[in-house]
Amino acid sequence: MEDKNVKCVLINVDTVLITEVVELDAQIGDPNCKLVNPYLFSDDETMKPWLGIATTQKEYMIRSDEILTIADPTPEIVEKYLKLTE
Repeated sequence: MEDKNVKCVLINVDTVLITEVVELDAQIGDPNCKLVNPYLFSDDETMKPWLGIATTQKEYMIRSDEILTIADPTPEIVEKYLKLTE
């Protein structure tokens, strides 16, 4: 499997995403992070596409100041995520 920058991203107190994160150069105030294939992570360890059936979009631009924290997911979660995004 290719090396991807898969992270746990907390974007508010109850929204955890498992996603590839790409940092971008941008003007101050403009989006400077791209989330690729973000999946919403639930307490029961299930994952479903973020924004569900509302869009088929797979890349989202956000500002890094909208992210509360970033952490490394466990190897098992990364493996599940990579299978979902194949």
